[in-house]
Amino acid sequence: MFRALRVRNFRRYASANLASLTGTWMQRIGQDWLVLQLSDGSGVALGLITALQFGPALLLSMYGGVLADRYPKRRLLLISQALMGLLSLALALLVATGAVELWHVFLLAGALGSVSALDVPVRQAFVPEMVGPELITNAVSLNSTIFNSARLVGPALAGLLIGAASGNTAPAFFINAASFAFTIVALAGMRTDELLPSPPVARGRGQLRAGLAYTWAHPDLVLAMGLAFVIGTFGFNYQVTIALMARETFGLGAEAFGLLSTAFAVGSLSGALMSTRRSVRPRQRFLVGSAVVFGASTVVAGLMPGYVSFALLLVPTGAAALVFSVANNSFVQLGVEPQMRGRVMALYFMCFMGGTPVGAPLVGWVSERFGAPWGLILGGGVCVVAGLAAAVLLARHRSVRVRLDRAPLRVRVLVGPQRPAVPSPQVRAAEEEMAAKAPGQQLR
Repeated sequence: MFRALRVRNFRRYASANLASLTGTWMQRIGQDWLVLQLSDGSGVALGLITALQFGPALLLSMYGGVLADRYPKRRLLLISQALMGLLSLALALLVATGAVELWHVFLLAGALGSVSALDVPVRQAFVPEMVGPELITNAVSLNSTIFNSARLVGPALAGLLIGAASGNTAPAFFINAASFAFTIVALAGMRTDELLPSPPVARGRGQLRAGLAYTWAHPDLVLAMGLAFVIGTFGFNYQVTIALMARETFGLGAEAFGLLSTAFAVGSLSGALMSTRRSVRPRQRFLVGSAVVFGASTVVAGLMPGYVSFALLLVPTGAAALVFSVANNSFVQLGVEPQMRGRVMALYFMCFMGGTPVGAPLVGWVSERFGAPWGLILGGGVCVVAGLAAAVLLARHRSVRVRLDRAPLRVRVLVGPQRPAVPSPQVRAAEEEMAAKAPGQQLR
């Protein structure tokens, strides 16, 4: 389960990331609560702050992927982590001095989202350089475990801290600003001779288009991107829906909001831990099935009548969310050549997070107009429909036939291989090598 932690560089990075992400979750809870305070509980404002934080992924993620393929990733991460720490400190000072206004929060959220849009594809592409290809799946799962361990602690700690400070969110922002120092120290202290960097891509024209063309040429990656977009847009809006459920539906305060986020994190951590045992690339049907289960769980959570029942349903919903997220991430990571990983992962996260500027305000408006539960029901229902549509598409590309056996009498449904089969990067490389040596032949 923890075999990737045997690698010293990854172990140092993971430990520091736990502290840093705990601060990040404290900031998210504090930021959402601050917006509710400054906007008199507006669901649209809460959706807009989420859109501003994740919207830059639409414009900048692919460029971050190009940077990841072109320059040393560790150096890029040192710069991005320092910038995010400074932005968090600026918000903390504005709140502490009483000078903060809603537009300040919007502006800083957009700036933080811009830096994060460049940082995320670099971080994702840096993981294989720390652990090697054999441990990618385990390292991705452990990263998700760390992310959700922080989500388990951060929201509850932020809620208690804000409650103890009589609604003041500044302490949460100060802690987050300081937490970036852990990651910076870990990155600076890595043994560079133990890293496995991919060959850098020289500067050239058309590198963004090359990443798009590479992805479009592989139907398996297109399926993963499509599911990521729909679920990221309509399903992963829990920082909006949980906040509105706590404040508007149940009439509770920041402590209850933090505990609900913690309940979701308990399930997410369980899902991430279950995923650490996977050592091979997930199947496409597993991605589709996990998407449907997550959507159905979200709908059921929205139908819960009380605070306790809603909190309990957040646990399996969080587990389903992380099982899908880890499987989809691993599926993409293990399906690309190293020289393209930065750009493909940037496109993946652009799909996963880039729909949030549309989905978060829409879910916020639905929740404000019709009630917070309907934001969950709408988002989950869209995810179920998308998963079922993907299942139909997969079935159309498979050879399915029914055979009647007389002795003993039984009916058998035989599912043949997917057509056309999508080879792994290693098989594709072997096919290209054979084609160069013997044109007209194909590796079987």
